[in-house]
Amino acid sequence: MSSVLARILFYPTLAYNVVMEKVTSRQWFNRVDQTVILGALPFRSMTEELVQKEKIRGVITMNEQYETKYFCNSAEEWRAVGVEQIRLDTVDLTGVPSLEHIHKGVDFTLRHRQQGSSVYIHCKAGRSRSATIAAAYLIRLHRWSPEEACKMLASVRPHVLIRSAQLEVLQEYYKQVCASESS
Repeated sequence: MSSVLARILFYPTLAYNVVMEKVTSRQWFNRVDQTVILGALPFRSMTEELVQKEKIRGVITMNEQYETKYFCNSAEEWRAVGVEQIRLDTVDLTGVPSLEHIHKGVDFTLRHRQQGSSVYIHCKAGRSRSATIAAAYLIRLHRWSPEEACKMLASVRPHVLIRSAQLEVLQEYYKQVCASESS
């Protein structure tokens, strides 16, 4: 049922995001560090700015296929401008990235970090699904607690919204990362 609700609310909530970016201090995307940019849907019209100015060479798409079908680059279109994209489908509004997706997203981001390039991590609004992956990246990179990582994200992107279910998966990820690094 949550997937159906997410589909019904997709366009109204996308329009809301566009309006909020125009009438408030919200930005469409924010740089978290030298590697990660956390943001909303990267519209095709933003491609040149993201590739040229922000040096994006990787994109993590947390959206389901229908969310990016009309407004965003396909994997082939990203590839044509020298950008690698991975899609980690997660249901909008109520979805929580799986631990498998979190590990894939963080590994992808760290690989790009080693190459000196930037990664655009996004969902529809850049608030929850994508923020969960960005928080996991900060946990792995700095060995921060989930709360510390979420606090840092909120300092650069104040409208980030990590719900309790997302915080739970981040706590599980933190346990896995700490256990694997100490053994």
